[in-house]
Parts: sequence; C-alpha cells; structure tokens
Amino acid sequence: MNDDAMVAAKRAKLVREKERWAREGRRFGGAVPVAAPVAAPAGTGRRLPLGQHEVKDWPVLDLGTHPNLPAKDWTLSIEGLVDCPTMFSFDDLALIPQTERVSDIHCVTSWSRYDNRWRGVAARDLIAEVRPRDEARFVLIKSYDGYTVNLPVDYLYEPDSLLATHWSDRPLTREHGGPVRLVVPALYFWKSAKWIRSIRFIEHDIKGFWESRGYHMLGDPWKEQRYA
Repeated sequence: MNDDAMVAAKRAKLVREKERWAREGRRFGGAVPVAAPVAAPAGTGRRLPLGQHEVKDWPVLDLGTHPNLPAKDWTLSIEGLVDCPTMFSFDDLALIPQTERVSDIHCVTSWSRYDNRWRGVAARDLIAEVRPRDEARFVLIKSYDGYTVNLPVDYLYEPDSLLATHWSDRPLTREHGGPVRLVVPALYFWKSAKWIRSIRFIEHDIKGFWESRGYHMLGDPWKEQRYA
C-alpha cells in the first residue's frame, strides 16, 4: 500500500469511528443538566466542562493529512457577503496589530488542555478589514486539507477568537495547523480549523465536515453539544 492509500485508509477509519460515536450519541460524562451554563459560572472556579478530563500534552487530531505549507506560500481568502473581499498573505497578517491570548482547549473527544498561550490576529480585527454585511450571519471555513467547518459569525467577534500563528511563544507547528489556524475557545476544538484557507460569509448556516456526519451545528462544550 502506497503512502496516499495509507492516508486515505486512515482517514476513512477515523471518519467511520466518529460517525459511529455520533450515531450512538457516545457519552463521555454524566447526564447534561437541564440548565447547562453557557460558560463556566463566574467566581466558582469551575473550569472543566462535563465529560472532559485534563491532559498536559497536546494530542494531534485531524483527517490524517498535514499540508506542507510554508508561511511564504500561505494565503487566506475572505469572501461572500462582505464589502471588501480580500486575499491575505502571511506578511499581510503581520501588518495587522498582533494579539496575545491565553485560553483553554476542550476537544469533543473528551480531553481539555489548560492555559494555551496564543499569538496572532484577533478574528474581529481581521474581519473588520473586509466589512461583513448585515445579512452575513454565519461563516463557512475551509482548510488546506479539505476540511470544512461552520460557525455563527458572532463567535468570530469573541475576544479570545483569533487566527493563531504562534503557540507558547513559538511558531505553530505543521501538525497543529501551522502556519495559521483558527482558534475559537468558546466551542469544542473541532470548530478551530487547522491550516485555514478561506472564510466565506453567508446568510444561512451550512454543515461542515463533521456536522454533515452527525456532529452538533454549534458545539458548545458547556452545554455538551457533541452530536446533532
């Protein structure tokens, strides 16, 4: 079996397994409370959503392909319902004020990692450059490995959402989505697309890769929105 066939087989096995989880509504923790909080209750010190466990490493999860994309060749197109469709290069990002954030990761496969230090461009600063129209209520995001994910546009305005180029003061590695990945800490981490390639602003929600395979359209970890 050649390398391409091995990658395809690995991807197919991964997708089948996660589709099975969605069909079975696989549970990682206890029952979801009727009034699950949208975020950790202020002042309680609560940090771990239901069904999650803390890890110290950073697991690598993807579709089995790590695009070999030098920063000099990376581009991001922002298109759709915007007044100024724009193609950004890696150098263009450096001209936008840089942002540093510390946030937690919550993966739908049940692990959480605390205190991740990111550097990059705040998503809201980037989209201010293209001026989304009022009717743009969602985005569909595409990656260089063929992955897609959907988001309500409001999540790009969250203060912790950014296009990250660095993690722990070092450039993002290829396996973790370098040179540029999306980071949306408010949602399960499958929404934080690696190797981001395009952002399309749209009026109506469109299912992404995992959403088309039984996963939740939003993915709020504090409501344990794993599956549709």
